[in-house]
Amino acid sequence: MKTKQNKRNNGKQQGFTLIEILVVVAIIGILASIIVPKLTSKVSYARVQKAHHDIKTLSSTLSLYKLDKFAYPDTNQGLSALVGDYLDKLPKDPWNRDYLYLSPGTHGAQSFDLYSYGADGVAGGSDENKDINSWE
Repeated sequence: MKTKQNKRNNGKQQGFTLIEILVVVAIIGILASIIVPKLTSKVSYARVQKAHHDIKTLSSTLSLYKLDKFAYPDTNQGLSALVGDYLDKLPKDPWNRDYLYLSPGTHGAQSFDLYSYGADGVAGGSDENKDINSWE
C-alpha cells in the first residue's frame, strides 16, 4: 500500500543539484577567507601573551628559589634548578623552545635575564618575532 508521500516522490530524483552544491562551497570559501586571517592573528597574540605570562611566573619562581638558597641559580644550573622543589617541569615557550636564562644577567635591575626569541627563534624582530624578556 503506497502512501501519498510515496506517490508524490515516484520517479523524482531527490538530493542537491550540482549548482546548489557549488553555491554552498563558494559561500563556505568566502566565509573562510574572511574568518581565518582574523583567527590566526588572535593565535599569534595569544602565544605572545603566554610567553609574557610564563616569564613572569618563572621570575616569581626564581625569587622563591633565591629566598630559600640566598642566590639565583647560575647560568650553568639554569632553570632546571627549579625542577623538583619549585616546578614539576620546565615550561616551553609557545613555539616549543626552551626559555633562555642567564645569571648574572646583563639587563635591568634583576640579577638574571630570562627571555624567549619569539616565533622566529632569533634575536630581534617585531610583532610575533619580537623577543620577550624579563627586563622590559
